[in-house]
Amino acid sequence: MRPSRRQPDELRPVSLERGVVKFAEGSCFVKFGETHVLVTATLEDRLPPWLKGQGRGWITAEYGMLPRATLERTRREASAGKQTGRTVEIQRLIGRSLRAVVDLKALGERQITVDCDVIQADGGTRTASITGAWLALYDCLAWMKTRDMIQTEVLRDHIAAISCGVCGGVAVLDLDYAEDSQAETDANFVLTGSGNIVEVQATAEKVPFSEEQLTTLLSLARKGVTKLVDLQKMACG
Repeated sequence: MRPSRRQPDELRPVSLERGVVKFAEGSCFVKFGETHVLVTATLEDRLPPWLKGQGRGWITAEYGMLPRATLERTRREASAGKQTGRTVEIQRLIGRSLRAVVDLKALGERQITVDCDVIQADGGTRTASITGAWLALYDCLAWMKTRDMIQTEVLRDHIAAISCGVCGGVAVLDLDYAEDSQAETDANFVLTGSGNIVEVQATAEKVPFSEEQLTTLLSLARKGVTKLVDLQKMACG
């Protein structure tokens, strides 16, 4: 039995609330169980210098955790003077994931910056961030459409992410912290709404895993992402 008493293929309760920040062009408050992330999408009429004059836009992301998002207070990275390697890796993952389903030429020479702020962390903060980031981006693009700033579809597909792992020899979906900290295998899957793979991060924490186990985890991830995409569609109205 899982600590949360869920079935192996059962997600935590998930909620996606769109349009929650007054001043942002796009926003989403996402909850994966006790993991809560506030995501905003900001439209900027500027580009990285290396991209200017190429007739396409850019999607980038930043990620951070509030000091008391965890059991004990963690020091703000701003006060430490630099971001941790984990933070940099996660925000790059979020940006890559979003760009995989965006027509950057249709966006025009603009940049959208997606900020993912973890309010409460109980495992799966990167997967919750990616899932909520897609909806915040959708919200921002809808804002642009109402102002005739874009004429063609910018988003080519949905994207969502979920964690899977092997705990006690059993493949399970959507790990919370209690499972994540004890898992024999830990994996994160970023998939499109059509089922294509954007990124897979899988690590043997205790013992190596087999190809068969990896395939099982991917099947679980597909099931989970299908449900997450359905929730995104509901939030889009």
